[in-house]
Amino acid sequence: MLTLIFSLLLNIIRLYTWVVIISCVFSFLYAFGVLDTRSQMVWSIGRFLNRLTEPALRPIRSILPATGNMDFSPLVLLLLIQYLLTPLVRQLYYSVAFNSGF
Repeated sequence: MLTLIFSLLLNIIRLYTWVVIISCVFSFLYAFGVLDTRSQMVWSIGRFLNRLTEPALRPIRSILPATGNMDFSPLVLLLLIQYLLTPLVRQLYYSVAFNSGF
């Protein structure tokens, strides 16, 4: 049961990583005019992706210095997920699963 919970948690983290990547690609396509800005579907997808990623990106944007038109907060978020969050969850799983006597 414990393995299932941690596996589900790691899959959610992996899915959120893809959501951040898709949001970045979507914003590039939107900014370069590839996507029709008047389409209701494009607007709905953009709003949905923004609602998913903005709560995690906002604190990072407040810390990062202004770099003009470039937004590096998704890159920082992906690096934090890759090098801090995922190893932390794995280490927590190993410590809970294999060290039953704290």
